Parts: sequence; structure tokens; C-alpha cells
Amino acid sequence: MDIEQKQAELIDHFVKKASAQVGSAIGAVIVEATSHASLFAFSEILAVPTVAELEGTENSVYLEVLRLFAHGTWSDYKSNSGSLPQLLPDQVLKLKQLTVLTLAETNKVLPYDQLMLELDVTNVRELEDFIINECIYAGIVRGKLDQLRRCFEV
Repeated sequence: MDIEQKQAELIDHFVKKASAQVGSAIGAVIVEATSHASLFAFSEILAVPTVAELEGTENSVYLEVLRLFAHGTWSDYKSNSGSLPQLLPDQVLKLKQLTVLTLAETNKVLPYDQLMLELDVTNVRELEDFIINECIYAGIVRGKLDQLRRCFEV
């Protein structure tokens, strides 16, 4: 099964699941969706009426988390972490993967220094391992690492 078909099936699954829930139960669906290893698109879930109804309620923090995953980056989370719940390790990984994806959409050459800053990575080896193991092997981005020029070419 190709990645697009799998995405479509996962999105459909979580849209149906979120549509069937209300209030704090939607929060659990959002945490599950944003933690799912193979799901990388969240706009459709964000458009579910029951999810939108979280706005202005005690559960609106889940709506903010979903918006972060749909449109934000790891840096956005760090700058708003005081008003958002602590992310689970799977969510941190996912948000960092989405950050690489977001950067790759706007630039075809990503300098290591920029990536290290955006991802909170302290050394080149850790950055290269993340790009290879968590982004390229996951199928979310293709490219090559240029160690000489210290950049990732998408």
C-alpha cells in the first residue's frame, strides 16, 4: 500500500472517530491521531464539526494541539509550550518530522545549522540520524545529505 492511500485511510478512520465523540473524549482521539506513527495530515480532522466545537471550552487545548500539528512546527510548540500540554514522546517525534516536512516545502536546500536549531538537535550526527531514520525511511521526504556543504538537499 502506498503512503498516500495509507494516509487517506488513516484520515478517514480518525475523522469518523472524532465525529462520534464529544468533549474530552475528542481529546483522546486527538492525542491518538497526533501520536500515530503513519499519520502526517491533520487538516481534515481539524474540519470535523465536533472538533471545532472544542473552541472556547475547557478542552480547547486539544484543538490547539491539533492546529499545531496541522499548521505548526517544533519551534511554534516551544514558544507556546506554557499554554499547551506536554507532548508525548511520539508526538514530539511527529512534530519534529512535520517541521522537516514544512521546511522542505519552502526550501530545497536545508542547512544543517537551521535544521539543528529548528529541531533542538545538538550535533550533526544526531541530525543526520534523525533525517535518515525518521524522515527518509518513514517516506515523508526524499533527498540526500551533503556532509561537505553541511546541508540536506530535498
